[in-house]
Amino acid sequence: MPEGDTVFRTARRLDATLTGHALTKSDFRVPRWATLDLTGRVVDSVCSRGKHLLIRVAELTIHSHLMMDGHWDVYAPGERWRTPGYKVRCVLTNDSFEAVGVELGLLHVLPTRQEHQVTGHLGPDPLGHAWDPEEAQRRMLRAPEVPVGLAVLDQRNLTGVGNIYRAEVLFICKIHPKTPVGAVPDLARLIERCFLLLHANKDRTRRKTTPTELHESYWVYQRTGRPCFLCGTPIQQFSLGPPETAQPRIAYYCPTCQPAPPEVGSVTARRHGSAT
Repeated sequence: MPEGDTVFRTARRLDATLTGHALTKSDFRVPRWATLDLTGRVVDSVCSRGKHLLIRVAELTIHSHLMMDGHWDVYAPGERWRTPGYKVRCVLTNDSFEAVGVELGLLHVLPTRQEHQVTGHLGPDPLGHAWDPEEAQRRMLRAPEVPVGLAVLDQRNLTGVGNIYRAEVLFICKIHPKTPVGAVPDLARLIERCFLLLHANKDRTRRKTTPTELHESYWVYQRTGRPCFLCGTPIQQFSLGPPETAQPRIAYYCPTCQPAPPEVGSVTARRHGSAT
């Protein structure tokens, strides 16, 4: 699933190509919005909110979520698309550009004044203007028994962090993913690292969380069985998700650098999912 930095870059690219221009064509390829025509209306702004993308046109907001495989591409009008048409969910065209939404996991149009209905549940956004680390910490501490590996993915605590940043931030902070939130020795530092890593990558086309001298991009993410760069111990993985999750995401960690907390088996996630 694309993470907050990917959606931030997407919003910035669409904002540069759509904002301030009247649409010469709109094409919504989902049944609910198939008859909606925004031709002639001016795009007011494009912004991201965690993993959510908001395109504001007149008094309406086109709300999309990339989910696992979605993306927005930008072309010159009439330029051949790099993706099959059957995967396209939305097309927005002006005199100079054509924005094409591909395999969007969610596409919804609502009055802009009602945006809170789709983003109001989200926690502070490390890439947003109203970033509030104290509020993110307060939200995480509402459930101190929840494993921190679930809490940082819960978009109600802070938004934009996905499985890659979970793995990398917890390794950098030397915290086992199953450590209860209330047992994390410096939760403020963990939240700060989320902010720093997202900002470090928001302008990069290739995400990297390791120092420049390391050729590899990640410390532990998808490095199962390979040696830790710091101690040489093979990286391990396990499934970490709430009971109601059919396919919990894989958590990656170094068992030496991130030792398991005592009685980790007794920790349960009573309420936390990873609300998108």
